[in-house]
Amino acid sequence: MAPRMHNALVVTNPRAPLEIRQFPTVPPTGDEILVNVKWTASTPFDLHQADGGLLLEGPQRTGSAAAGVVAEVGPDVKRFKVGDRVFGYAHQQPNWKAHQEYATAPEWVFGKIPDKFTMEQAVTLPENLVTAFHTISTDLGLPTLWPKPEDYVPPRADDRILIWGASSSVGQFVISVLKFYGYRHLIVTASPRHHAYLKQQGAEECFDYRSPTVANDLLKKYHQADGPAFPLIVDCIGSGEGSLSSVGLVSKVAQSGATLAIMLPVILKHATDGEAPEYSFDVSSSADWAEGVNVRGVRTHFYLENVFFKQKLQTDIIPEMLAAGHVVPNRFRVIEGRDMLERASKALVLLRRGVSGEKLVWRVSEE
Repeated sequence: MAPRMHNALVVTNPRAPLEIRQFPTVPPTGDEILVNVKWTASTPFDLHQADGGLLLEGPQRTGSAAAGVVAEVGPDVKRFKVGDRVFGYAHQQPNWKAHQEYATAPEWVFGKIPDKFTMEQAVTLPENLVTAFHTISTDLGLPTLWPKPEDYVPPRADDRILIWGASSSVGQFVISVLKFYGYRHLIVTASPRHHAYLKQQGAEECFDYRSPTVANDLLKKYHQADGPAFPLIVDCIGSGEGSLSSVGLVSKVAQSGATLAIMLPVILKHATDGEAPEYSFDVSSSADWAEGVNVRGVRTHFYLENVFFKQKLQTDIIPEMLAAGHVVPNRFRVIEGRDMLERASKALVLLRRGVSGEKLVWRVSEE
């Protein structure tokens, strides 16, 4: 009997048009589930692969954020049954990828979608909420106790935390998670049109990251004689032309004694319709850092090295935080098209030209 087949999106070479190819639909074994992927969200990593060839061995299936319906379960699956609506961040194996009609992956990279949320809403969360938890725990070194004890006060609750590029999906979730754990002074930079929304999410004060005086404005207001103005900083942009330029974090805002977490890769040159991007993973040489700044590159793909996160983050923590309202779905735009290829290609063009304050979501399976 011929194996079941399904359509999947692939990148063959950098800057080459996306393609649809067929692959065998792999039955689940052990603790795996087979998910009929209905919706996905395009991410900067999709652009990095398609335009910059980042970690690409073409032809390669793409996509890491999925929302869909459980079609089959392996014999050792404990959390899901056929028909459950699930969402998750999964990318490590070709069979796990999101930009295909059926994905086969371990149950611990998925969680149940709370009843009051649509798949379109749910799929905006998993990748960048995982990134937020990983950044806060691994790179900033802050505790993320679960379940959070009643009346919990974190050990650095009064430290100022600067979130650069806070209107990004990662930035919004970093705000929400830090607020949930009780951090009181979240200072953010973003375009002014997002300031009111970010204050609703928990930002104490917002600054215009495009202002030529933003670094001076931040340091003037939050100057400390006995330590860095911002002991903890998250750079959600990681751009040599933006956040890491001379008016951004480089020589002024990140002071001696600060810990700075930068989303990787560092973008040395952004993709355009006519030019390929350039990247670096070396955060230490990405700027002329002040002596004593602890600079860390955020590598979300390694979050599974945290055994607790592997077992609980996507299965329990993210669904429960969503259901309880501690995090909310990103604002999103639905990308329409006659098929998966057209929708994905449109989303890629929009990412290349720049997207701010919203996720691009699109339907995968036509079923």
